[in-house]
Amino acid sequence: MTAIKHALQRDIFTPNDERLLSIVNVCKAGKKKRNCFLCATVTTERPVQVNVVKVKKSDKGDFYKRQTAWALRDLAVVDAKDAVKENPEFDLHFDKVYKWVASSTVEKNTFISCIWKLNQRYLRKKIDFINVSSQLLEESVPSGENQSVAGGDEEAVDEYQELNAREEQDIEIMMEGCEYAISNAEAFAEKLSRELQVLDGANIQSIMASEKQVNILMKLLDEALKEVDQIELKLSSYEEMLQSVKEQMDQISESNHLIHLSNTNNVKLLSEIEFLVNHMDLAKGHIKALQEGDLTSSRGIEACTNAADALLQCMNVALRPGHDMLHAVKQQQQRFSDLREQFARRLASHLNSVFVQQGHDQSSTLAQHSVELTLPNHHPFHRDLLRYAKLMEWLKNTDYGKYEGLTKNYMDYLSRLYEREIKDFFEVAKIKMTGTTREGKKFATLPRKESAVKQETESLHGSSGKLTGSTSSLNKLSVQSSGNRRSQSSSLLDMGNMSASDLDVADRTKFDKIFEQVLSELEPLCLAEQDFISKFFKLQQHQSISGTGTNEAEEMDGGTSSRSYTSGVPQTISSEKDMIRQMMTKIFRCIEPELNNLIALGDKIDSFNSLYMLVKMSHHVWTAQNVDPASFLSTTLGNVLVTVKRNFDKCISNQMKQMDEVKISKKSKVGILPFVAEFEEFAALAESIFKNAERRGDLDKAYIKLIRAVFVSVEKVANESQKTPRDVVMMENFHHIFATLSRLKISCLEAEKKEAKQKYTDHLQSYVIYSLGQPLEKLNHFFEGVEARVAQGIREEEVSYQLAFNKQELRKVIKEYPGKEVKKGLDNLYKKVDKHLCEEENLLQVVWHSMQDEFIRQYKHFEGLIARCYPGSGITMEFTIQDILDYCSSIAQSH
Repeated sequence: MTAIKHALQRDIFTPNDERLLSIVNVCKAGKKKRNCFLCATVTTERPVQVNVVKVKKSDKGDFYKRQTAWALRDLAVVDAKDAVKENPEFDLHFDKVYKWVASSTVEKNTFISCIWKLNQRYLRKKIDFINVSSQLLEESVPSGENQSVAGGDEEAVDEYQELNAREEQDIEIMMEGCEYAISNAEAFAEKLSRELQVLDGANIQSIMASEKQVNILMKLLDEALKEVDQIELKLSSYEEMLQSVKEQMDQISESNHLIHLSNTNNVKLLSEIEFLVNHMDLAKGHIKALQEGDLTSSRGIEACTNAADALLQCMNVALRPGHDMLHAVKQQQQRFSDLREQFARRLASHLNSVFVQQGHDQSSTLAQHSVELTLPNHHPFHRDLLRYAKLMEWLKNTDYGKYEGLTKNYMDYLSRLYEREIKDFFEVAKIKMTGTTREGKKFATLPRKESAVKQETESLHGSSGKLTGSTSSLNKLSVQSSGNRRSQSSSLLDMGNMSASDLDVADRTKFDKIFEQVLSELEPLCLAEQDFISKFFKLQQHQSISGTGTNEAEEMDGGTSSRSYTSGVPQTISSEKDMIRQMMTKIFRCIEPELNNLIALGDKIDSFNSLYMLVKMSHHVWTAQNVDPASFLSTTLGNVLVTVKRNFDKCISNQMKQMDEVKISKKSKVGILPFVAEFEEFAALAESIFKNAERRGDLDKAYIKLIRAVFVSVEKVANESQKTPRDVVMMENFHHIFATLSRLKISCLEAEKKEAKQKYTDHLQSYVIYSLGQPLEKLNHFFEGVEARVAQGIREEEVSYQLAFNKQELRKVIKEYPGKEVKKGLDNLYKKVDKHLCEEENLLQVVWHSMQDEFIRQYKHFEGLIARCYPGSGITMEFTIQDILDYCSSIAQSH
């Protein structure tokens, strides 16, 4: 065991600056016998730390390793199991109970004894040692290994002390004086012993000499004690004499305290009284103003406003604890409440009368404003009412019920006033829009009598549902399919309708101006009223108080259904922004239906008016949303914009539908189709209207739909045409479309422009080839045979040896086509082309020039074959290329 102890000390504890004091060989109780060692150690550095370390033999070798360590201060209980009988088992209670079985009882007892002594020496902590023999818990332990480990080693912590510098110097001097100390240690020890005896004798003599001094000191102390007793007697007598003085001074001090307390209370009472007087006293002038103040003059309103503010300050003063129990305070509060109620009733009554008066006075000016298509200006009324703004704020804070009643009455009176004004305003606008009927003009959409115009304007709700406007040339297709637009116009005029080309542009401009004026009048009216409402009723437009917003169309008396009040102010209200919107919706509830009626009338008059309305309405919606996206004006105009956009889409859809239903005449040539010309007119008009417009994207989408429908309809008409060749219909109409798109430069239709040009070019070439055909038919058949022989493998220079294709046969065929016959054939061809083409598009010269080029190409082809297959024969055509050019030129000029 000693060898193991030294090995553990050397290998494990010395590197960690620890000393091993006791060791026990143990294994865990109830488990497989795997031995380990429990070691009791102390650190060599101060403060000393005591640990219990578990050391285990490594599985890979014969060396030991440190496995677990517990601080001794964490040990709570040491259980030896049996204090009488020898039992190798014991338990150590740290954070949990560890059960051990020692290799022998002696090792267990030695280890437990060591733990007890370490606890007594370093920790002085109460560790419970149970079932441990009392003999083990003693300071001294019998000699043997136990003593050497638990006792000697315990003191070994302090047995070595390093010499200081002076001690080293003294030893060196002593050893120098005894040079034989090293060679003769016994002589050196004897000398040291003799010097020690001499030193002890000197010490005894010094002690005996100091005894006399001690006796003298004791006598002096006795005398000092006597003096102290005398001083104490004198102090006692002085204390008795001062006792009476102390009692008198205590009485005086108590009296002064009572006086100071009384003064303090008086000061506090005065402060409370001054507080109540200063904060709860309303001036007589303010009381008079609240009771009798003039609410019609500016000076009286200002006096009432100041008095109301003063009253509110008195009522809202923060009373100190106990003030509300005073009878005078209760009376003053009741007086203030009566004043508030009285003035609130008087103010509400006066403002209601002002609202009623406003409705009657404003009606007298309606006729004048209506004739001029302007809305009455409410600025003077707003200016007069804004003098009461502070009083309205006071009423809102003090009596919300009356404030809400005023709000409802204002909406009721003003909604009726605005409804009369706006309806008259829109009635005049409708009359101005349909004024052309009163001047005798007739629209395709208004074939009714003048007396029915007003009834029509009042009954319109939404768009007309049909594209029968005077601007749509598509209507003409159902009654007329001639290719000549002039004949179309005359026919339609004979029927009492006007074509798009003859529509008075001034009518559209007038409608645009009227519609813009309507929106320009409504916008400042709504903004001014909204600004007034926010200022007069103290509703901040930019703030939004969290609450449950009600439906905008819901009336105020329904939107504020359930409210609980505390001191007259609602605990739960909707946001002030929503409240402004609700008030505006109630006051201007007629604007949206009137605008929809006006839009429907404009669409009925002229379906192209939806373009003007879409641009104007989009601009005003954009402007309103920049100011406040959630405002009444922005919301209303946005709703109306949806209707305008729907009418615009319907206009486009009806045009596409009528394109699909187009029918053509079987007896006359087609020419430029009406819907192609109508698309040109629509595009030119739309480009002028939508220049720099916000809703350009809507127009681009409409362009794509319309142009695709035009392409499809042109194909359909060309396929159904009997009088005019298909290629002519396609060529002329796609040329017209290409010219239109090139002139207007619509960026979104670049692909369609290229497609139109390609279709025009393809059908022009197809028509030229088809119409020209083979003007030199026999000569063409002859050379087709020549080419067939060459294709079969006969060399070109040997073709002339063929019987059917010799030089004589070639000369015979050429003689059948003198210049006179060629010119006659070309003249007939020119007349044929002239019958097919229309005058409007003016493509005759283009087509004729293409035919001339094609004829010259065929001529050159024939000459080439003659030169290759009949070399040196001298055979030539009886007319030259110059002759062909002269023939074509003279024919074109003669016609």
